[in-house]
Amino acid sequence: MDWTLQAPATKKYRAYGRKDIDQIAGLQRLPQEQRDILKAVSYVLPFRVNNYVIDELIDWSRLPDDPMYQLTFPQPGMLSEEHLNRVLPLVQNGADDRTIMEVVRPIQMELNPHPAGQKQWNVPKDAGNSMQGLQHKYRETVLFFPAQGQTCHAYCTYCFRWAQFVGIDDLKFATTEALKLANYLRKNREVSDVLVTGGDPMIMKTKVLRRYLEPLLQPEMDSVQSIRIGTKAPAYWPFRFTLDRDADDLMRLFEEIVAAGKHLAIMAHFSHPRELETPAAQDALRRIRSTGAVIRCQAPLIRHVNDDPHVWSTMWRTQVSQGCIPYYMFVERDTGPKKYFEVPLARAFQIFTEAYNSVSGLARTVRGPSMSALPGKVLVDGVIDLPQGRYFVLKFIQGRSSDWVNKPFLAEYDPKATWLNDLKPAFGEQEFFFEPELATLKPRGSSYETAVMAEGSAAPA
Repeated sequence: MDWTLQAPATKKYRAYGRKDIDQIAGLQRLPQEQRDILKAVSYVLPFRVNNYVIDELIDWSRLPDDPMYQLTFPQPGMLSEEHLNRVLPLVQNGADDRTIMEVVRPIQMELNPHPAGQKQWNVPKDAGNSMQGLQHKYRETVLFFPAQGQTCHAYCTYCFRWAQFVGIDDLKFATTEALKLANYLRKNREVSDVLVTGGDPMIMKTKVLRRYLEPLLQPEMDSVQSIRIGTKAPAYWPFRFTLDRDADDLMRLFEEIVAAGKHLAIMAHFSHPRELETPAAQDALRRIRSTGAVIRCQAPLIRHVNDDPHVWSTMWRTQVSQGCIPYYMFVERDTGPKKYFEVPLARAFQIFTEAYNSVSGLARTVRGPSMSALPGKVLVDGVIDLPQGRYFVLKFIQGRSSDWVNKPFLAEYDPKATWLNDLKPAFGEQEFFFEPELATLKPRGSSYETAVMAEGSAAPA
């Protein structure tokens, strides 16, 4: 395939972090106190942005309401008043990083750094040893976290994996062992899908990514049918696929994966239509598709950024026009700055429905709003009025038990509920249908009670 650019060029990447905040020209329009608050928040939650996001995506005349600014820069409301008041005076008084971090670490632990039992339930074991860098929540799918991919070209402020990026080794999922994944898959042939995730795998050099993926292309790995790569790079650094020094090598690797008979899916995270509008992003999408890879698009519904049905319908239409497949609308997970970004489930369903109703069938491949909770991916499938009252109609898209998948169940309608744990079973029942079995399932890492405590609810009876 001749996917090389007609006029090769370069675009130099530059990252900005907390220590560079005063160097970002657009922030100079903010008062010093607001910049101090931004710095205070960035001590608790990760902050990283780059020159492409700054120059091409943010409308600096709309601060602080610009959605791309909200998506990439820390905001005052992301911390509680109590937490902010612990950190802000230290920043304003010029305390050193060590002093500030002594205050910050306990705050980070209060923000549910690993929701949905990720550490306790999802990390598999081999010969009694935890397989760090892997997660195996659903029968068919394994998540793989290569150590070199545990950062991103820029960080999303809502990111549920923020704990990967704050410098605490105990909170990280990562491995440097290239053969660990292949060896695990040989022993677990029920796995058909591998999702390479992070962080962002596209932050890695192609030669490193190749080292992890090439073992999956061997004939004895025929049980692996699909390779997915979760990435925000088409939105935050599209030059990874076009102008970076090893962009051509990356395209060759994609072609080799497809030629080996694997379905290659680029799971692209687009949170707002603006990310799809630039020529650089559109060039990247065309180039990826030319290799035979499929691009599926997903994002959470997040207040201040995309909590508007018109934003979603525009985004889905644009994705289809670029040859991409709308895939998921997620519900913001219960971790980190959830209170700032969360949208009630009732409103989320309304936004999804209005957007879904205004697009053609080609965009109705999308599913949502979906919660990636402890028992599985739970879809808010409707709201129904019965003689007994109003109820949410829910069902599993994925479950820790495959028997739960696609089974509808009801929960009492609660206009303020933002997560599965906020909901009560319908008709006065004491528990949802899946909870007795969930209580008997053996976590891959720790105890069920530990996982549920991390999820923020009591264990079922």
